[in-house]
Order: sequence, then C-alpha cells, then structure tokens
Amino acid sequence: MRKVCVIGASGKLGRYMVRHALDRGYEVVGVCRERSVPKLAEFADRITIVPGPTNDREVIRRAVAGCDGVLTVLAPWGVRQYSSGTAQAVLDHAEPDARLVFSCGWHVARDEGDRYSWTFRATVRVVTLLARLVRAVEIDDQLEAGRRIFASDRRWTLVRGSDLEEGESQGLPVWSRHVGDPVLESNLTRRVDFALFMVEALTDDTLVREAPAIVGCRAPSALAHAQSRRPPGLPGDGAPASGENP
Repeated sequence: MRKVCVIGASGKLGRYMVRHALDRGYEVVGVCRERSVPKLAEFADRITIVPGPTNDREVIRRAVAGCDGVLTVLAPWGVRQYSSGTAQAVLDHAEPDARLVFSCGWHVARDEGDRYSWTFRATVRVVTLLARLVRAVEIDDQLEAGRRIFASDRRWTLVRGSDLEEGESQGLPVWSRHVGDPVLESNLTRRVDFALFMVEALTDDTLVREAPAIVGCRAPSALAHAQSRRPPGLPGDGAPASGENP
C-alpha cells in the first residue's frame, strides 16, 4: 500500500482517515466538494486535493488513478443518488487490484443473519420518511450502494458503523459479521477508531468481501464479550483483542 485515495476527505471521518493514512506514510489523494476544501487546510501541503462531487464519475476517475487503496465515505446527502453514484464510480474506475473500503451505518443489511430490533427498524423508517420529505438525505440510496458493492467482484470491504462519539482513540474496534450480535449491543464507537478500522482494513485480507459491523473495543458489550471468552483463572481487565472477530 503506497498511495491511498480518501473520498469524502473533508468530513470528520474523512479527516481522521487522512491523518491515519499519513501516519502510515501513504501518499494521500483527498476528494471533497469544492466548498469544503478549506476544511482540509491542515493537510494542504501534504496531500493532493481533487475538488468536486464524489458522485461525479470524472472526478473519481482522476482521483483514484494509480491508487492502491480507496477509502470511501458513503454519504447519503441530497436526492441525486449520491451514495450509489459514488460507490459505482469507485467500483468502475479504481485500479483493477485496488483495495476498496467503504463506510456506512448498521442499517445496511448484508444478509438474513443481520437482526434488528423493532425500535431500530422504526427509527430508520421515520428518518427515511422525514429525510425524503425535506429532500435532504437518501437513506434508500445508501442501501442501493450496499447492494452494488455486495454484487461486485472487486476486493471490497463495507464497514458498518455504530453510533459515533468524539474522544481519544481507544484502539481498533471489534467486529461481527452480523448486526444483532451481543458484542455490538453498546452501539458506540469513537469516530477516530472507526477511521482507524477503515485504514487498517486496507491491508487486512481477511476482510475482503466482508461487511463487518463494528463497536468500540472499550464499549461495555465488547468488554463483557471478551471477559466471557477469557479462560478461567487468567488475569486481565477483559479488553478484547484489537480487531477480534467475535
């Protein structure tokens, strides 16, 4: 991994990913809307910035050229197929062997193994309806983006994140293949650690064509899960191993 493109680089998650990628010595290309370029001022002399809508196929084609990895924030903004358009452009234009890592929320289901509470499903339905009425966000389009990624034969990973909070890093989140796993019950991850998981996934081949649902490694449900798996008599505070697959 030498050169990485971060699509949606100006957002909070995107800026954390840029920082993690630079810390690893990667050459970084950042894509964001033109009006958001000032948000990347702290990195201006260290990265290449390609301004433009992330669902613009020509913008993406130029940005991902020569990149070994592409980190994409699937933002559901507006009513112009922003998420699915962005995902399709990355799938179509990234280098043939590039590692593609996308981000979304838990609401994007991979298969029947994902289990959602009635309150979660109700919340998603209400948010989807309200967003459609004000023409601000397309939740359904993020689901379409997920379907396109799952159907692709590219080397993709779709990281499904819990609720996010700010704060210092707690370490690499833990993950499960299915939403509804008890290890995920706390539903909370530090945003900086979500970004860390995305960047780590670039070089983790065990995550190829996986859709890990993640939670912070210090979240109560993750600690409880680690403690339940610890052999009797061993010392320790119950913290799960970073990146452990429950």
